[in-house]
Amino acid sequence: MQAIVGGKVITMQGGYYPNGTVLMENGKITAVGEKIPVPDGADVYDAVGQVVMPGFIDAHTHLGMLEEVFREDGDDLNENTDPITPHLRAIDAINPVDLGFQDALAGGVTTVGTGPGSANILGGEMVALKTLGTVVDDMVMQYPIGLKAALGENPKRNYGQRKKTPATRMASAALLRETLVRGIEYIKKMERANRGEGEYPERDLKLEAVTRVLRREVPLRVHAHRADDIMTALRIGGEFNIRLIIEHCTEGHLVADKLARAGVPAVVGPVIVNRAKVELQNRSLETAAVLAGHGVNFAIMTDHPVVPIQYLSISAGLAVRGGLSEEQALRAITIEPARILGLDHRIGSIAPGKDGDIVVLSGHPFDLRTVIKRVYINGTSVEF
Repeated sequence: MQAIVGGKVITMQGGYYPNGTVLMENGKITAVGEKIPVPDGADVYDAVGQVVMPGFIDAHTHLGMLEEVFREDGDDLNENTDPITPHLRAIDAINPVDLGFQDALAGGVTTVGTGPGSANILGGEMVALKTLGTVVDDMVMQYPIGLKAALGENPKRNYGQRKKTPATRMASAALLRETLVRGIEYIKKMERANRGEGEYPERDLKLEAVTRVLRREVPLRVHAHRADDIMTALRIGGEFNIRLIIEHCTEGHLVADKLARAGVPAVVGPVIVNRAKVELQNRSLETAAVLAGHGVNFAIMTDHPVVPIQYLSISAGLAVRGGLSEEQALRAITIEPARILGLDHRIGSIAPGKDGDIVVLSGHPFDLRTVIKRVYINGTSVEF
């Protein structure tokens, strides 16, 4: 059994214990509160004067797929030979010894969503995994967590300059619609065959991935910076009755009411970024606060390695400068990304029965002087 005693425990589930205790056994949290007896033989960590929180969660990264130091040799991010590649699986490209995983642990990040880049209209399926391990299969929490899609400049630039489709935003939307329609026809053929009314279609891995979206088993996670691209995503989502998550949502503050009305969540960021392309000209630290004001569910991301993953908490702190409350900012890197990933029953808060993913900090996570003192994943203390 592991015991963290005497710390300022922020559960992210409505509870705060200034002199709290967290007990973990067999990878799970078994108790949290004050005046909790510590069983004999427990491995005790004295957290007096320190902050104890659920492990941080970065819902949108490219961790393990785009390694910082190897350039082309470590780049498995974009299969930029075909704009429609929904059958690609992030799990097949992740290198668990990417140094970014060490950085994640050093920054208190215990769970990430990682996946393909945005060169293609449909780039492949994303995966959620813990940041500790040597074999990806053992690190996976859930696969898939969504199908990556992209609108805006990236697909245009990647294919248009080669005189291929898409070269315009119209073509990007059309390709996405065409693929969803093909997915619907694939489902109909399967259903007819199940009723004995025809033969089964030839297996199509691309369309199998698309049908998971059409059946609302997973969301379509759409890279969209500009407000018009966000609206295109909402338009297509409504046409096909699919679940959406808006990734980046740079101009989300301009259409926050539309996102709220559609009930579509967002993963906002990266926050620490310059205006590297025209789509970022209206980037603002106020985006998250505006989304919160309209009741939009959102998380904050690093887009690692665009922003190094260890700066996730700093990114959330900068959103506070933009008007977001500290409570909302803490939620945006804990319980809210857990909900967006569909994993809030396991991670994102400190509660009995949840995974023993805990971060212990010397001070408040938004204080630049704060350092990570200890990280637990599945109830085990991690060396980093």
